[in-house]
Amino acid sequence: MPANYSTQPLPLSTPGRNLLRLTLVRGITWTGFLGGIIFGLEVLNFQLQVVAVFSVILAMALVNLLTWWRLSWPGPVTDTEYLLHLLADLLGLSLLFYFTGGANNPFISYFLVPLTISAATLPWRSTWIIAAYILFAYPLLMLFHQPVPQLEHLAETSELNVHLLGRWANFVLSTSLISVFIFKMAQSLRQRDADLSQTREHSLRDEQIIAVATQAAGTAHELGTPLSTMAVILKELSNEYTSDKELSADLDLLRKQVDTCKVTLQSLVSNADRSRLLNPDCKPLKCFLKQLLEHWEVLRPDVRYCIDWSDNSQDEPRICNDITLQQALINLLNNAADASDEPVTIVIDWTKQEAQIDIHDQGPGIPMEIAERLGQTFLSTKSKGLGLGLFLTHATINRLGGTVHLYNHKHGGTLTEVRFPVKATVAKKSVAAKN
Repeated sequence: MPANYSTQPLPLSTPGRNLLRLTLVRGITWTGFLGGIIFGLEVLNFQLQVVAVFSVILAMALVNLLTWWRLSWPGPVTDTEYLLHLLADLLGLSLLFYFTGGANNPFISYFLVPLTISAATLPWRSTWIIAAYILFAYPLLMLFHQPVPQLEHLAETSELNVHLLGRWANFVLSTSLISVFIFKMAQSLRQRDADLSQTREHSLRDEQIIAVATQAAGTAHELGTPLSTMAVILKELSNEYTSDKELSADLDLLRKQVDTCKVTLQSLVSNADRSRLLNPDCKPLKCFLKQLLEHWEVLRPDVRYCIDWSDNSQDEPRICNDITLQQALINLLNNAADASDEPVTIVIDWTKQEAQIDIHDQGPGIPMEIAERLGQTFLSTKSKGLGLGLFLTHATINRLGGTVHLYNHKHGGTLTEVRFPVKATVAKKSVAAKN
């Protein structure tokens, strides 16, 4: 497996993709030039230095082949290397124009295509180098070139002005290349900038998560002693007031809450174990969610909800029993329960690839001005909220390959849509193996 993997080509960077497109542009352009020269020699009887002209074309074909070979290298393409490729194109164009009429060649304005490519993809210094070369080469080609008398004669005597026809062909070629390839080159740069911006946002979010995790680890360590003290006192109070049923019920509820906190802290420690992270335990989806809801009922005994298990004919998948995923879903359920006094509606569905949980509350909904920023930073819709729960929820589910989206429901309230990947069940395979 490692050997096969190492032979796979690496994905091209943005300059690499632009160099690939430049290679395609070069191939199309010089193929067109070759066709035009053959047409001029065979049909219009141009008198050219055939050996010199075809030597330039063959040299540019060799440059293109070497560029294809270079693209197979693992090293990145730099802006300087890309600039050298454009200068090589300009040098080839200059030699071709020198042997085919100089500035009188109707394709002379093709000089603007490499300049446009440079302006769209390279820093301004590189573009000025390209522009300086063109401004220097054009007047030289006006003074020094190999004339093509037939071209000038046809331009003066033919009913169809060959020079204007050549300009039109050059205009069509340049417009097509600029519209297709140069647009894609610039689009690659814009996409790279967007990816870099998203990477910076993710890096900032990860730094915030690390800061919160560090603080949480210290807090969890400090909470161990007071929770143990509370558990001992509650046990003594329960033994002392066994005759008071109402107080006993309250004390029993408090003991369950304290036990839940202790179990949660112990789970945080056990789930941090590297072996558990590399080989997470998996449970059937319904089993995982039922245990989650039972745990939620202990945390929120006043909560009311109704659950709708989708009548799905597909096999029930399995899901990683991750404590952070449980906490993330409980955060969303708590937000829905806090939003209104009406029961929370929970709809659960799944496919072979992912599970979906829809949580609908009857609250006031989400203000549009903050809807897109929820989960990206410490932002809360509650008057006394810190926004930390929703931020960590988004980060956790995104880390597991899932997504969280909040919408204003058409019937009122907020609809929270959670999607996360699942694993295929092995129940039917095991049964088939036994049979």
